[in-house]
Amino acid sequence: MPNLDSSLFRINLPTGQPRVGSILVAEPFLREEYFNHGVISLVEYERGKSSMGLVLNKTTGYTLGDAIEGVDEEVDIPIYCGGPLSCDRLFYLHTLGEEFSGSRRIAENLYIGGDFEQVKAYVNMGLETDGKMRFFVGYSGWDPYQLESEIEKHVWAVAPKPANEEIFREDGDSFWYRIVRLLGKPYRNWLYHPVNPQYN
Repeated sequence: MPNLDSSLFRINLPTGQPRVGSILVAEPFLREEYFNHGVISLVEYERGKSSMGLVLNKTTGYTLGDAIEGVDEEVDIPIYCGGPLSCDRLFYLHTLGEEFSGSRRIAENLYIGGDFEQVKAYVNMGLETDGKMRFFVGYSGWDPYQLESEIEKHVWAVAPKPANEEIFREDGDSFWYRIVRLLGKPYRNWLYHPVNPQYN
């Protein structure tokens, strides 16, 4: 039996087209642990092929100093959960494309990856990372045409602005609410749906 509440919230919602650098916003009814109130930066996308993204606003409770060999223990930069796949791999987004060789630009002033030895040296020297870098374990992935199908069904909304350095300003639910507000009036009802549907 279809969820009537969910159907009502999905009527006539406009949707953008995804591309590398797009921000995906989870519908308020998406209850999977990794994606509930999730905001994702789409880092690999080509229509008809597999896609990859990183959940931006789910912290793991670990820091680089706790978890990464070669990083000083006192480095307390948080690690985020990028998604359910390859949770033994570390990914990083940053605005420091000129600092790390091999970085790949995915949007204006936003890069992924780069030489990890250079990254470790950067953080071990105590150089500025706040608002400039975010680290993730795991990633989110879609099979060919899966993401397009989910966007058409309004599982995800594509934010009107691509990702840039602003994605490092917030995390948690507050980030989700801020991005939903950017989606405009058609998505206003999303803001009034509780995280836990039992409270509705």
